[in-house]
Amino acid sequence: MSTLYTHSDSNKRKTWFLITGFFVFIILVGYIFSQAMGDSMILYLAVIVSVAMSFGSYWWSDKMVLAMSSAKEVKFEDDKELYRLVENLCITAGLPLPKIYIIDDTAPNAFATGRDPEHAVVAVTKGLLQKLERSELEGVIAHELSHIGNRDILISTVVTVLVGMIVLLADWFRRWTFWGGSKRRSSEKSGQIQVIIMIVAIALSILAPIFAYLMQFAVSRKREFVADADGALLTRYPEGLARALEKISADQEPLEVANRATAHLYIASPFKGEKKAGFFVKAFMTHPPVEERIAALRGREM
Repeated sequence: MSTLYTHSDSNKRKTWFLITGFFVFIILVGYIFSQAMGDSMILYLAVIVSVAMSFGSYWWSDKMVLAMSSAKEVKFEDDKELYRLVENLCITAGLPLPKIYIIDDTAPNAFATGRDPEHAVVAVTKGLLQKLERSELEGVIAHELSHIGNRDILISTVVTVLVGMIVLLADWFRRWTFWGGSKRRSSEKSGQIQVIIMIVAIALSILAPIFAYLMQFAVSRKREFVADADGALLTRYPEGLARALEKISADQEPLEVANRATAHLYIASPFKGEKKAGFFVKAFMTHPPVEERIAALRGREM
């Protein structure tokens, strides 16, 4: 039977496999575009910029996300109960206490960010504090602390940057082709091989961004299953997180501060209406269907 605890180890392996595939994919795309354009520097530039953007985004992404979410830091004297809840779970998990932020929004949701456990942040909405019972809130916080402990912020940041790089490369190549680059190149070097490379490059410029987004969403969904498993192990009460997910998904109030750039960070999709869907629609979702997550938490197969 596929349950919560078998998800954790297998999904960690699958996530790193997907990230490795991502790097190979961007190198392949860069290589084909460089061959079509007759400039090997395109490949080196793609790899160097991807690595540089990954480190830059990793270093400052938490500040950008918190600003975009209008989150405000909470001190011990502001909310002692929330502070102690997070502190107790951190002691159990062996993690340093993260900064705690509250988003002034009545829709229940939460996310974690930060470049490593020593510089982490947990942000919760006012709606989450108002609408969940203590055991349910513990399940949500444990889930977010698991993201911190597993260094998921690094993974999601790297993947997001790689997706952006592939989209930029594809757009760059399409513009080069549109302005006559392909014609100039073909006049310089004819032959069937060059024609084939050009056709493959044009096809990649259209399909590569789609494949990149699919891989990004796949990584995001895998990390949610792992965080559910680790969060449940932390609280020793999977039912708390299961009930929290039920309440969050059933709540029809939209999260006003959420957008497509930050949606994957939240414990559940902040966009309402993402219900049980077919394979094609599910492939483009940032989160696994809540029904599947709850079934795993309760030890049932879907």
